[in-house]
Amino acid sequence: MKKKKFFFKKIGIMGYPRNLKNLKTHKKIYEWLRVKNYHVIMERKISNKLDMKNIPTKKAKNIGKSTDLIIVVGGDGNMISAAKILSKYKNRIIGINHGNLGFLTDLNPNNILNILLNILNGEFLEEKRSLLEIQIFEKKDKIYVNTAINEIIFHSGKITKMIEFDVYIDGNFAFSQNSNGLIISTPTGSTAYSLSIGGPIISPDVNAIILNSMFSHTLYSRPIVINDTKKIQLKFKKENIKYEINCDGQSIFSIKDTNDVFIKKSKRSFRLIHPKDYNYFNVLNRKLGWEKK
Repeated sequence: MKKKKFFFKKIGIMGYPRNLKNLKTHKKIYEWLRVKNYHVIMERKISNKLDMKNIPTKKAKNIGKSTDLIIVVGGDGNMISAAKILSKYKNRIIGINHGNLGFLTDLNPNNILNILLNILNGEFLEEKRSLLEIQIFEKKDKIYVNTAINEIIFHSGKITKMIEFDVYIDGNFAFSQNSNGLIISTPTGSTAYSLSIGGPIISPDVNAIILNSMFSHTLYSRPIVINDTKKIQLKFKKENIKYEINCDGQSIFSIKDTNDVFIKKSKRSFRLIHPKDYNYFNVLNRKLGWEKK
């Protein structure tokens, strides 16, 4: 992570919060930016909800084409949705937390204008966050492609059902599993679902992928951390059984035992920025309730 000097010209506002009272933050930021003569584009469904007429708007999937900074208001779910869309562009992204944990949306909405002023003056830190990509084949036909910011989860679709499968890394057999499933996570996702079942916390600047079994029947099963240049393949042992793939809890796809499943680091990434005093370990301390010295 390094300090950048940059002056933004076109700014987008995204993020549709569960609590619609939080929409006042979107309006507050929009009006403040306009007073400062920035070109601002609002995500269309937000402007419609706020009944803000005659302002520049775009759908979420298009807003990244016309901006160099995106402000996401909401929780980590909003940030994940936005970052997946924006990963095809080169926008910087910053998050204002109106959710619960806020590992990705780390700015406090109560002091946002002072923080934004510094950021718009080029006082910020930038980091590049990786994504995972999954490809599923039926024989030689590619039938599904998706990306994940946090994790890709492979499971049976039923909480208590055990499944058997083999994991290959770079074409070499790694291990067999009899478990409820497997979580394959980015460093960003190491503080999400993977952490809840005993996975390690990986700093976002580490080039790694985490493989973490879900409630394995073998006592020796432990999380594995591999370099993110590796390619993972799943092979299934039982016939006529359907499985599910879940990407970031937002996309579910059913697969069969005859499908070939490959997971690797995506060519895409997203550029997350923070205030210049940001420290990842301070965030962990605050969010996870670690002891203070």
